[in-house]
This record gives sequence, C-alpha cells and structure tokens, in this order.
Amino acid sequence: MTATVRLTMAQALVRWLCAQHTEIDGERVPLFAGVFGIFGHGNVTCLSEALEQVQDRLPTWRGQNEQSMALAAVGFAKAKRRRQIMVATSSVGPGATNMITAAGVAHANRLPVLLLSGDTFVNRLPDPVLQQVEHYGSPSTTVNDGFRAVSRFWDRIVHPAQILSSLPQAVTTMLDPADCGPAFIGLPQDIQEIAYDYPEAFFAEKVWTIPRPRPARSEVAAAVALLKSAKRPLIISGGGVRYSGAGEALADFAVRRGIPMTETIAGKGAVVHDHPAYTGAMGIEGTDASKELAETADVVIAIGTRMQDFTTGSWTTFAPDAKFLNINAARFDASKHFAQPVVGDALECITELDEALGDWTCDPAQMARAQELYAEWNLALDEGQKPTNAAVPSYAQVIGVVNRKASPDDTMVTAAGGLPGETAKNWRVKAPHTYDLEFGFSCMGYEIAGGWGHAMAKEGKGVPIVMVGDGSYLMMNSDIYSTVLTGHKMIVVVCDNGGFGVINRLQTGMGVPGFNNLLKDARVQNRDAPPHVDFAAHARAMGAEARFCESLTDLETAMDWAQTTDRTTVLVIETDAHVWTDGGADWYVGVPEINERESVRKARDGQEALRRKQRQGV
Repeated sequence: MTATVRLTMAQALVRWLCAQHTEIDGERVPLFAGVFGIFGHGNVTCLSEALEQVQDRLPTWRGQNEQSMALAAVGFAKAKRRRQIMVATSSVGPGATNMITAAGVAHANRLPVLLLSGDTFVNRLPDPVLQQVEHYGSPSTTVNDGFRAVSRFWDRIVHPAQILSSLPQAVTTMLDPADCGPAFIGLPQDIQEIAYDYPEAFFAEKVWTIPRPRPARSEVAAAVALLKSAKRPLIISGGGVRYSGAGEALADFAVRRGIPMTETIAGKGAVVHDHPAYTGAMGIEGTDASKELAETADVVIAIGTRMQDFTTGSWTTFAPDAKFLNINAARFDASKHFAQPVVGDALECITELDEALGDWTCDPAQMARAQELYAEWNLALDEGQKPTNAAVPSYAQVIGVVNRKASPDDTMVTAAGGLPGETAKNWRVKAPHTYDLEFGFSCMGYEIAGGWGHAMAKEGKGVPIVMVGDGSYLMMNSDIYSTVLTGHKMIVVVCDNGGFGVINRLQTGMGVPGFNNLLKDARVQNRDAPPHVDFAAHARAMGAEARFCESLTDLETAMDWAQTTDRTTVLVIETDAHVWTDGGADWYVGVPEINERESVRKARDGQEALRRKQRQGV
C-alpha cells in the first residue's frame, strides 16, 4: 500500500517546493531560492500559513508591489543564468494582474519564474467575491486567465491532486532551454484549504539538471559545409550562449577559427570588452564595427538568439545574399529567415561543430579587418566620454565615470529608455556575466526591482549598479526601500534628463514636434520651470544613502563613497536629453504615409528607403 501524508493543497505545494534542488558549479542548492510575497485576500490564510512553517528553508521576502517583486525574480533568474528560480505570489484581483507585466518580461527574455496567484472559489458559493471580475458568459474565467498570453506554462488547480502532475510539469518547462519562461499556477481559495492524502514519494528530495540536447549529425554536417564556404563569416552571440555556459568555448572558437564575434543585447557580457575576437554589440544599439561587418558578411552564425529587430536592424543590416546558420535550443528560433538550423544546446553545438570543422580557419584578413574597425570604434568611445565644458553631461560621459569606478565583480543593470543604447555602446564589460540590460520586453521599471534580484543572487560578491532614468525611477522605485529592509545593497545612478528623453528623440527624429515626452513639452502648469523632483531626498526618505552630483567630478567622488556605504546608495546627476552616442543600425517604425509637415514626409521617405533594404523571410 502506498504510504501517504495528509496535507492541505497549499501545505503540500510548499513542502514539494522545499524538496527540489539543483546543482550550481558542483554544489547542491535549493532549486527555489525563496519567495517574493505580498499577502492578501486569496493567499494569506492558507498559502502564507504553509510558507510561515518553512521560512528557515524557503525564505519569504516582502516586496512593495507585485509587479516589482516578480521583476526582482526575473533579475535573480538572469543573474543565476536560469539555474535557480524565485517564486512570486500574490492575492487575487489587482495583486495578480500587477504581475502580468513581469510575466511578459520573463516570457520575452526566456527566463524562469514561478508565479503563484490566489484565485476565486471553484465552488462559486460566495460569488461574486472581493476583487472578482465577472464574465457573464464564461463564469470560470478569472483575471488569472490574463496570464495565458505571457506564460510558458499555465494551470489552475481545481482539485488538490492536480499539483502531483502540475508542479513537475511547471519545473520541466522552466528548466528546458527551448521552452524556458515563466510558469503560472492559479490557486483557488477553496482548493488551497482542502486536505488530501498525498503520496510520500511526491516529497522525496529531487535534484534537477538542465538538459543539454545534442544536435542532429545531419544538421552539424550541413553547418560545416556552409561555414567552410564562407569568406567573411560573423558570429552573433545571444543570451542562450550565456545561459548555456558556452561563453568561454565560443570565445575560444572565434579566436582559433578567426571569426569576429559580436553580441546581442541579451548576450552582452559573455566575453569582456577587450576580447581579441569581439567587435561590440550588434544592431540598432550596437557598434559601427559590428554593423559594417554584418553588412558585408556572407555567412552569419547566430547562436542562442531569437534575432529581435534591435539585433537585425529590422532585417536591414545584412547583405541580401547573406546566409544564416542558426544554432538554438528552440527550433522556432533556429529556423528563422530560411537559415540552416542546428537545434541543440549552445555548448554542445559549438563543441561538435568545432570538432567537425577539422583544421579549417577563416582568411586572417577578416579578423584583421574586424580588429581595425573595433579599434576605431573604441577611439570614438574614448572621445565621446571625455569631459567637456557643456553645462550638463551626456549619457556617455556619465556611463564612462560609473564604468571606470565599478569593480570587476559589480553588475550593471538597466532597462528601457535612453540607457539601453548608451550602455550597450559605452559600458565596457570587465568580467563575464556582469551586464544585464532588460530589452527583450523593454520594461520601464525593471531597473531597481531587477537590481534587488541581482543583489540577492550576488550574495555580496560585488554589487549591482543600477542605472535608471528619471522616467523609470518615477514609475517604480519602492524596492529601494525593499533593499534597505532586507540588507541587499545596490548602487543606483539616476540620470535625470527631464522626462522621457529617448522616446522624444524617436518622436522628433520622425518629424513630429516634441510632445508629451519631455516635461517641458507636456501639459504642465509651468513648462519653462516644471516642478523638480529631488530624487536624492526621496531616496533618503526610504532609508537609502543618497547624493546629488553637480558634475562628473562630483560623480567620481560619489562613486568612490558609494562603494563604502553599508546600504543601498542613490546618486543623482542631471543628464543631457539631446546628446546621444552615434552608431548602430536602422530601425523600422511606423511613420504617417501622408502628412502636411515636410519633416514627417522626409522621415517617411527615409523609412521607405530603409524598407527597400529589408530581407524577406520568417
């Protein structure tokens, strides 16, 4: 007879989470490192009861907003390179829907997060309950159905036995390199309380490993034939290279085979800035060196990337006759744009491709040209980061100071706005895996929350340096307080450019007058002198250390000081909203087909010229 233990569904779920483990660098650690939780109607009476009993094994951290908690979980997963997972739990209603944006971030970036939300009652006896959104023709629909579009795995538990199959399937999905993404499980309130006789075997200790699928021999052979035909090959290294742990192998492969190597935004940080095969970031926010190499490449080896438009320049960057070799764990990505696919783990694929190539190497002229172009780019970076007599410093100058003062173990964290392009170009990575730009979903508000997740993951080995614009700061800043409460220090550099500077740049660049982006162009009482936010005072009010920096010299001194403080430290500096680092590929955006403004008609002509260069494909 099967041995059982009688537990409520919520108690069984939590006990199962505690029994799951993984290995990181040969050390066995909990697969679920902790829980971010805000308790309320739907998860406080049963789930919190279960979590309270195991807080020594599965710590619960209280955030200030459900969205930012889940974003912190995303940052943690990225810092751990998908090998360890955080849980985020919410109440029903607005608590749940607050997490949908974070689920979108995790889904777009292919990152594992387990989301557990309270739900309404399956028995419907008390309906409509507090925070319930009723659907007249679909009574089983709740707000949690909104997670279906942004989850890799979605389930609602309507019987306590269902977690026996649902939980292992959720973990299998989150750890699969091809399917990786957020898992959502809805927990109806009446089901959480029900007791059930669970098999004891369900709670046995289990060590999970991330699979490394090997490529088909036929695909490797086809890839070798294609690569040997190349005269001007180029490698694009994506986030999958980092998550596979293939960065060192790919860097060595690039040098020995003589193939220049560029990176996507998600892939940036697999190698250091001065690696001999490296030419900088690729695409719209990339370097001119990488752009020029892409425009003349005859074979592009894309590894672990979904080839987002910011990587491909909306598919305008490559030569019309360029051939693609896509190496990816996901067949969906490997088969894009009529590429020769190689489906498998990045490290396994690189290893087998390397062995099959024999003694083949690229013409040394290709690498020599790449290094010459990259040297020119670095000279331009140096020039752009030099102090000037301008009243307000540029992003490049600010980033230059912060980058020079950062230790090799510090991780730069940023997201949407002007900082993605400026850091992708100007941040010189000193050690692998110390750069996190959330640009898969381009989520304003990720920065500070994601920094909290990184601080947890780093465990004191360096600090996250969060670079955030004033717009994103105002959207979501409460996890400054969270980090003060929990002791997870980070350094936050607020670049105040008076509004949404980069989207103003796009708006005016497409011929539209500045409108509703910079504060001076918004509907405010005094456009000439809108009320100024004292970000340093605001941060101090949440318990952080803070300083306002009047100059780059002040910022240098403040960065030295920030490295010595015992808590999260916020540095604020005004930044020019109109000065940007040159370089990068084109971008396909919508521009009115007809317009009375000459500036808009000119922008439309530019877009039509760009679109004539686009590759056609899927």
